[in-house]
Amino acid sequence: MSREPAEPALPAEPIAAPAAPAAAAAPTMPANRISTKSAGLVSLAVMSSRVLGLVREQVFAALFGASAQMDAFIAAFRAPNLLRDLFAEGALSTAFITTFSEKITKEDDAAAWRLANKVATLALVFMSLVSLLGIWGAPVITHLLAGGFEAVPGKMELTVLLTRIMFPFIAMVSLAALVMGMLNAKNVFGMPAMASTFFNLGSIIGGVLLGRWLDPHFGTKEYGVGSLVGMAIGVLIGGLLQLVVQFPALRRVGFRFRPDFAWRDPGVRQILLLMGPAVIAASAVQVNVMVNGNFASQLGNGPVSWLGYAFRLMQLPIGIFGVAIGTVTLPVISRSAAAGNRVEFRSILAKGMRLAFVLTIPSTIGLVMLASPIIGLIYERRKFSPLDTAHTAEALQLYAIGLCAYAGIKVLAPAFYAIGKRNTPMMVSFLSIAVNYGLNEYFTFHLHWQHRGLAFSTGLVALTNFTLLYLLMWREVRRLETTKMLATLGKLVVAGGVLALICWSGQHWLLSGWIHQGFMVRTMLLLTTIAIAAVAFFAVALLLRVEELDDVAAIARRKLGRFVRRPA
Repeated sequence: MSREPAEPALPAEPIAAPAAPAAAAAPTMPANRISTKSAGLVSLAVMSSRVLGLVREQVFAALFGASAQMDAFIAAFRAPNLLRDLFAEGALSTAFITTFSEKITKEDDAAAWRLANKVATLALVFMSLVSLLGIWGAPVITHLLAGGFEAVPGKMELTVLLTRIMFPFIAMVSLAALVMGMLNAKNVFGMPAMASTFFNLGSIIGGVLLGRWLDPHFGTKEYGVGSLVGMAIGVLIGGLLQLVVQFPALRRVGFRFRPDFAWRDPGVRQILLLMGPAVIAASAVQVNVMVNGNFASQLGNGPVSWLGYAFRLMQLPIGIFGVAIGTVTLPVISRSAAAGNRVEFRSILAKGMRLAFVLTIPSTIGLVMLASPIIGLIYERRKFSPLDTAHTAEALQLYAIGLCAYAGIKVLAPAFYAIGKRNTPMMVSFLSIAVNYGLNEYFTFHLHWQHRGLAFSTGLVALTNFTLLYLLMWREVRRLETTKMLATLGKLVVAGGVLALICWSGQHWLLSGWIHQGFMVRTMLLLTTIAIAAVAFFAVALLLRVEELDDVAAIARRKLGRFVRRPA
């Protein structure tokens, strides 16, 4: 057995010793700083994906509402979706990018590609076995995720069937996440971020076409199991598209897949060692959502769907901003850690967190203040009733309490793996899961808040998780520009107050006659309110000299200047 590779660690001094090979190689790498341009590109790509994700949810809401059948579909998709965050977009992606970036810094591209072939072969074999095991064990998995469905005739059986159909999704999305990690480590961010857009396209178009083919009553009140089976197969079509659309970009950066079963390799071992704790640490949110789903399954028909729709909407700003910033930050801080540059590491990390807060604080306030009109505009049609809108909006407002914390965790948690402290996020996640379960029990059954208690506990747990991670990272690197962050947060609170006032005014003036207006009028009034509030927020933040917005504004001015100077 080969010896465990040394973990990357930050030295006491800001710069590593000159004789170190990593330090010598560092200048050949791209500048180790967060590219606001790259973050913006990823944000636009993820925005496209999340908007299409909302369209997908609109299709489901219109066709199936918040029914027992929709509850079954959401619970069935939760199993492979949870494993996606456990093994793919969470643990595997984080561990691979960290090790792959270190390999490039300390050795060369050829060594990194050899490692990529080994890991891709291992992932293909392992995830195929996981898919087969999931299909076989679907009844047990479904009982763990939604035990309360047993009380409704036919609901558990439908959930088991849909789980078996969708479980292979985990193999496809795991390989897609691995490809994304390779491209991100080579500073290619656009296509990997766009890949999930193709998942949504495939699942919408493929699902609707197959649903219509399998069920002649598709889209009517008499729809049958065939409609949901078609939508489930659409998920597999989307997962396959998410993988294959990245292949051309992967070839352009120099990767050629060659099956390699030589897994007794130091790099593979390091990735697996990082993945073990990361499986737990990166899964805290999804494990808590799974626990919430089990609680919700005991509350009758509807709560699982209400929570699912609300959580999807809250993930829009997390994906656009938190995931985008985290995606751009991770390869850079991994190279800084590998090169031993402590000052650069903590500066990039602190800036990433500040940028996440700058972009998610207005989203939080907007979702809390305008939850009902937003939910009504997006989902309320056909089988999605005004009562469903009210219950989903309640969940969204309470979920949004933790939105900024979720975005901060996307930036902060992977940094622990870059410095070799892989057990720290794991222990925090253990604590957050336990706290979430206790809060669920208290809010849902003792205070009788029903599904609202589940959403509230999820928001509180996110805040707790981020606070602990921040304090523990501060202890590791001693400085995280905390004073600067608190000053930025103070300015954002002032700007947020202006945003909240405009949202409140919009509710009482522009949106006062909401229920009596048509779709286009509602859309224009809501977008007008959001646009005025957003412009006011960022204008106040710029006047208060929030540094991160200066970077964004500078890029916008450069782009505008090029456009103006462009010859006719």
